[in-house]
Amino acid sequence: MLKGILKRTVVIGLVLFLVLGGVLIAGCTDEVDEDTPQGQATSSPVLGDSEEARSTPTAVATVDEKPAPSQPVSYTIADSTGDWGYPSPYTHYSRGPGYIRMSFVFDTLVWKDEMGKFVPALAEEWQYLEDENAYVFKLRDNVTWHDGEKFTAEDVAFTVEYVKEHPMPFTTLIGPSGIRETEIIDDYTIKISLEQLYAPFLNDIAGTLVMLPQHIWEEVVVPEEFTDAKAVVGTGPYMLVDYSKEHGTYLYKAFPDYYLGKPAVEELKLVKIGEQMIPAALKEGSVDYGGVSPDIVGEMEKEGFAVVMAPRGWNAKLTINHNKEPLSTREFRQALAYAIDRDGLVEITQRGHGAAGSAGMIPPDSEWYNPNIEQYAYNPEKARELLEGMGYQLEDGWFVKDGEPLELELLTQSRYGFVEVGEFIQQQLESIGIKIELRCLEGKSLDSRVDAWDFDLSVYGHGGLYEPSILNKVITGSGFNSARYEKNEILNQLLEEQRQEMNPVKRKELVQQIQAVYADVLPALTLYYPNWYSAHNSRVAIFYTPGGVASGIPIALNKLAFMQCEDK
Repeated sequence: MLKGILKRTVVIGLVLFLVLGGVLIAGCTDEVDEDTPQGQATSSPVLGDSEEARSTPTAVATVDEKPAPSQPVSYTIADSTGDWGYPSPYTHYSRGPGYIRMSFVFDTLVWKDEMGKFVPALAEEWQYLEDENAYVFKLRDNVTWHDGEKFTAEDVAFTVEYVKEHPMPFTTLIGPSGIRETEIIDDYTIKISLEQLYAPFLNDIAGTLVMLPQHIWEEVVVPEEFTDAKAVVGTGPYMLVDYSKEHGTYLYKAFPDYYLGKPAVEELKLVKIGEQMIPAALKEGSVDYGGVSPDIVGEMEKEGFAVVMAPRGWNAKLTINHNKEPLSTREFRQALAYAIDRDGLVEITQRGHGAAGSAGMIPPDSEWYNPNIEQYAYNPEKARELLEGMGYQLEDGWFVKDGEPLELELLTQSRYGFVEVGEFIQQQLESIGIKIELRCLEGKSLDSRVDAWDFDLSVYGHGGLYEPSILNKVITGSGFNSARYEKNEILNQLLEEQRQEMNPVKRKELVQQIQAVYADVLPALTLYYPNWYSAHNSRVAIFYTPGGVASGIPIALNKLAFMQCEDK
């Protein structure tokens, strides 16, 4: 049992709702969504989850017992997606919701506040040494890990070396974003020297890389398999009390010795509730916060709920397997872009709640946006012309080449309304003569197939479109979120230069050039930027972080919001 945390803590009860339903979706397979509970529960051990605690029956009050203490200030977050992995730095699922759940427990050197400004976290001061290409961080001297051990510069140095050997889902410390060395100046001062110039260091590294306790992780050889209670010992404002993979639920308790003071919200719950049930749960008071569809924003505001809209840092895109013919041909990819009416897609599938995608990926309301690029306005005749130029001929309404019909598989998923998006694209491409086999997979299966290049086209999405360093990650980077396109040397060079350019004006010029080249070669096509809304009862001042949480996560659950609460 961990020192100094919860001595023989017994989790008496957490009542959760599960809404199960079978929905028949045209064009989908019979594959089962992993977010749907299947079989036996698979909870991982958490703080206070001893064998004795698990076997202790619920206490029954007697007349001799002391009065029950007052109920802690509790806040419940409804999430229709459910499980995002055990919230340790290496076992949460490598998308934004997984990072958010982990961020309640672990801290970074700096963090972003409600204005998107970098503010002190574990480091109270920092300075960039231009002549050395290094950062000096002055750490707080009043920080303890959840087990009572002191946090020092030794932990920072250890974390850097450990993550070099074992990259985290959101952080890599070798290569362009690499750290050359660390120098411990004293117990609470450390210098971090970079391998090369890296403009977004504060955003991508100092504000995203969570610190690990050396006294625990120095013995961990395979971090992806480390899931016992010690794996969630952090310095963050909350301690994990319970996690259920089966139910997709998380229960956190405020860390009383947090360096910014004990959070006002003493108990934080994340529960899985079907998207259609969230408004009712908000109205009846069983949850405090949840995502709502654009169609009911007005209704929720009339009911007295606060509604916040996410900045457009997330895009839905058509991912293209540019490693196989005919998708490897630029003109074919351009024909796909001309064939899809992105404005119509927004009007029909998003009910107008969104913006059509830019062929350069960066959204139009971004300071980095380049308006002077080819946008491939809807032109089905141009699409057919390009295909005919490649040797395809129409026979009975379908394109054929060398006796073979032009047929592609399009993968989609049930999340994010992507089934309807997939059906729209299927109709658009088939209307110009391309046969489309539409398949609906659960999210993780789709990620796996894209990652293995086992696909033709897929409806996909990711966030982070705030800091231009995301372009390197999602154009030439590795993993399922990236186009993994390195075939254009001009694009490769521009991406590298923008990442190292420390002058903001010059960097913007490079980013605009990147958008122009990207739009020309078109390794993937941004379809739209959705309007996402969340409603809450104003007990906590929920906000979307300008620039996104950490490296750019467009989710309105910044942990700083829970430091204050109307109940206090």
